[in-house]
Amino acid sequence: MSCRKRCKRELLKFAQYLFRLITGTLNTDSVEDELELSAVRHRPEGLEKLEAQTRFSRKELQILYRGFKNECPSGVVNEDTFKDIYSQFFPQGDASTYAHFLFNAFDTDHNGSVSFEDFVMGLSILLRGSVQEKLNWAFNLYDINKDGYITKEEMLDIMKAIYDMMGKCTYPILKEETPRQHVDMFFQKMDKNKDGVVTIDEFIDCCQNDENIMRSMQLFENVI
Repeated sequence: MSCRKRCKRELLKFAQYLFRLITGTLNTDSVEDELELSAVRHRPEGLEKLEAQTRFSRKELQILYRGFKNECPSGVVNEDTFKDIYSQFFPQGDASTYAHFLFNAFDTDHNGSVSFEDFVMGLSILLRGSVQEKLNWAFNLYDINKDGYITKEEMLDIMKAIYDMMGKCTYPILKEETPRQHVDMFFQKMDKNKDGVVTIDEFIDCCQNDENIMRSMQLFENVI
């Protein structure tokens, strides 16, 4: 098997592990079993630093590190591989656009690749961060051009990407104008001073104080 094929296979296995972890279907006993069955061959130099910076234990970081890097020597994931992984999970729709936006949110230094450190820092926030931290991360996802504001078009682009990815899984079948209707409703509530953009303070304040928006915003967490 070629290195490229092996790397893609192992990244898919790793993505499946993460998907089970994120959706709560990974049982903690299986983590302990995996640790018993297979020793970690390498440790990242900054393991102690990552343990301090994230909410993962040393054992959890070792498992994540082995799955991410030991079987893929480059130690980074590029956008094409990220899209390939997402297409495996959402074959009923087109996940490429959402995967692009999500990749950019994880690629914090904007160098075109996601390192283990990038990924585990984001994952820690999404899985175990406070409400404030998760909302900060969500704001960064919606702020596509990273100018510190969310426009209605940016929000619409993300919403369309989510619906495109879900594809036939949405029931009842959504009308073409549904994403824009949802965005119009959200944006009107969030843009309190009516200046045409949503700041991070407006975003967080509105989400924390509107139960319906909080419930709707959780959609993106289910497709990480």
